[in-house]
Amino acid sequence: MKLNTDLSRIKSRRCDNKDIEKTVRAILDDVRANGDTAVRKYAEQFDGFKGKALEVTQSEIRTAVGNVGADTMRILERAAKEITEYHKNQISKPWEITKPNGAVLGQIVRPIGRVALYVPGGTAAYPSSVLMNAIPAKLAGVKDIAIFTPVKQGGKVSGTILAAASVCGIEKIYKVGGVQAIGAAAYGTQTIPKFDKIVGPGNIYVATAKRLVYGTVDIDMIAGPSEILIIADENANPRYIAADMIGQAEHDTNASSILVTTCKKIIDQTEKELDLQIEILGRKEIIRQSLENFGAVVLVDNLDRAFEISNDIAPEHLEILTQNPRELLSKVQNAGSVFLGEYTPEALGDYMSGTNHVLPTCGTAKFYSPLGVYDFVKFGSYSYYPKRALGGYKDDVVKLAQLEGLDGHAKSVAIRFEKEG
Repeated sequence: MKLNTDLSRIKSRRCDNKDIEKTVRAILDDVRANGDTAVRKYAEQFDGFKGKALEVTQSEIRTAVGNVGADTMRILERAAKEITEYHKNQISKPWEITKPNGAVLGQIVRPIGRVALYVPGGTAAYPSSVLMNAIPAKLAGVKDIAIFTPVKQGGKVSGTILAAASVCGIEKIYKVGGVQAIGAAAYGTQTIPKFDKIVGPGNIYVATAKRLVYGTVDIDMIAGPSEILIIADENANPRYIAADMIGQAEHDTNASSILVTTCKKIIDQTEKELDLQIEILGRKEIIRQSLENFGAVVLVDNLDRAFEISNDIAPEHLEILTQNPRELLSKVQNAGSVFLGEYTPEALGDYMSGTNHVLPTCGTAKFYSPLGVYDFVKFGSYSYYPKRALGGYKDDVVKLAQLEGLDGHAKSVAIRFEKEG
């Protein structure tokens, strides 16, 4: 298939929608006003939930663990081990310095108190998202963690999601997804407590809801449709390139797959491979539409230009398929997660490498980071000054306060050096 060569449509791809925002606001307002009644109403309307209890029972979790089988549990535990090994390096530590004048300054690190993990699970189940969200939160020391995920057909939460929750030691799981889940977590209901932060990927309705409740509650990021950009030289394998582009395109019709290469032959061969590989896949109609809508190929004169384009787009996933990919890492300025070499496919990062797959999209990698342990802690500063140390700054602090017209500030320092009576 022939791919678009114009990036303007992709670069202008929006991750929000005014009509969707109107719908989302109405649901959020209803949940805030009517609590559990509204949550149950929308859970039934959108997900087919017909029960009364919004929380998964421990019996349901044990049953799910037994039903998924030993091999699935082994894989989930292996993935959890890899994710833990990577993310434990992100743990922040407090620090303190003592100055020669006796002043002590430092920083404290405290976990966020209560965190909601959103896990997609309606038409498809994503146990990997449980691991990616829960493990960094656990490493940060968050004590109160709950999963929000929709029920599948039959009114039950996906067994693989419950199994992944068990691997992570998460026992509180709500049978609620979509906008109503975000509203319940942000505002609280009669049975669901208000949370301090909401993290995790979701569709455009979930992403919009997270954006609208930000401020009432913290969020990780506003994520849009998935995307990949591949930088390739003449040594790259077109079969691998096509497979990796398809891997992103199968997410949904708004996913973006871009190839930037120094070799025209690579483009021609990749386009042929796309046709060959798509035909044997179950989601081929979604893949074709995605590639037609937001797929692209760009021929450049050199790799420096390729990285200029990539840094401007700031892709969620960046693959570097060149002869010496690690030597080019320094050229990456903006990307959610970088995959170096032909045997580091993006799908490895989705499941098993240990890096997080909750990533910034739609160009937000210019200022957002992948989900990590640092998202589940907050930092505070502290200081201790003995009188002699404050005395060394007294006059300058008083002067600055007076320059700003804040006489009370000035007096609060000066008074400590005045004689009483």
